[in-house]
Amino acid sequence: MQRLRGWIFDLDGTLTIAQHDFPAIRRELGIPAGEDILDYLANLPAAERLELSARLDAIELRLAHSVRPALGAAELIRHLHADGRKLGILTRNLRSVAMSSLEVLGVLDCFAPADILGREEALPKPDPDGIRRLLAAWGLTGAEAVMVGDFRFDLEAGRAAGCRTCLINSDNPWPALADWHVGDCSALLAHKCAGLP
Repeated sequence: MQRLRGWIFDLDGTLTIAQHDFPAIRRELGIPAGEDILDYLANLPAAERLELSARLDAIELRLAHSVRPALGAAELIRHLHADGRKLGILTRNLRSVAMSSLEVLGVLDCFAPADILGREEALPKPDPDGIRRLLAAWGLTGAEAVMVGDFRFDLEAGRAAGCRTCLINSDNPWPALADWHVGDCSALLAHKCAGLP
């Protein structure tokens, strides 16, 4: 972990306390239960896709006003930034929501604007497109980076890009996908500072 030069983070449920009630969002948008929201929208006819996407954007912007930091998130980001690590955000949310959330956390200045990727800037996870874009911009290989997230899509994207993976804040360890599994950002910072493999 000490040798990792690039750190890519999911946002909701990783650096912030999870607040998306996905079953409620599906009901509000009329999306069948269990369907991946972004996949469902991508397969709609253009007019319907645009209308539902605009409604989803409005829901996310509404939720952005009540974002709360996850335990130790700001301290972890500040430590990595001070340590000279490359920092990126890869979220299935809007980029504007990500930037607003990072501002609430007090760490927006730790991220280059081009290194904050939402669903408009990269294909949504589990596709590794966003990770590959960040690695290319940073001049790093997958082996030099880690994808940190709270869901299997984060881990699958990291694995597909050849990165190490860290699962955070989750009771579902997905052991075949996660190199590390920690309870929160404070635990991840302690793990990193301890120089553990």
